[in-house]
Amino acid sequence: MKNKQFAVIGIGRFGESLVKELTRLGYEVMAIDIDEEKINDTVDIATHAVQADSMDEDTLKALGIRNFDVVIVAIGNNIQSNILTTIMLKELGVNKVVAKAQNALHGKVLEKIGADLVIYPERDMAIKLARSLVSNNFLEQINLSPTHSVMEFFTPVTLADKSLVETGLRKKMGVTVLAIRRNDDVIVAPGPEERLRKGDVIVALGSNDDLEYITNLD
Repeated sequence: MKNKQFAVIGIGRFGESLVKELTRLGYEVMAIDIDEEKINDTVDIATHAVQADSMDEDTLKALGIRNFDVVIVAIGNNIQSNILTTIMLKELGVNKVVAKAQNALHGKVLEKIGADLVIYPERDMAIKLARSLVSNNFLEQINLSPTHSVMEFFTPVTLADKSLVETGLRKKMGVTVLAIRRNDDVIVAPGPEERLRKGDVIVALGSNDDLEYITNLD
């Protein structure tokens, strides 16, 4: 199986961070931006760094953009360019287009024109920061939909020394514990009699409201 290839269009702070992380993870990444200075900054980071206008169809074709597994439109300071680039990528047959949105209205437009995934980096980071500030237990969150997530959090004190069935997480809230990380061990799909311990890290799936309620328990 071939390694996934990514293209990141728009090398601002978000785009550059994305290029760095994907490259660090061992993937081939092409960085594209109309600004020569930004491209020069990524020459030593990306697999390929190209100065190009993403709204030029012939240029995108010449770059073989449709051959990339995922193309991320990370343009953040020009909504028109962001939207038109997304449209062009879909018209060129790119398999998966991920587009960065500035706000809800922008996101709705991106969804309407065919973006496969719309992301809100600033909003999501603000939510994550807010939750980490108000909760002593919250660690990480992966959004599966607008209403459901997989969340990682420390065992609240009120749940420590109780078995999963005794906590009522699944029966009362519909929250499923996928795994428990205990020191260097990971208990995958723990049974109902598994007892939670203080310091355990719980990985659970459920509605955002229920998960947030649990992480805020004392």
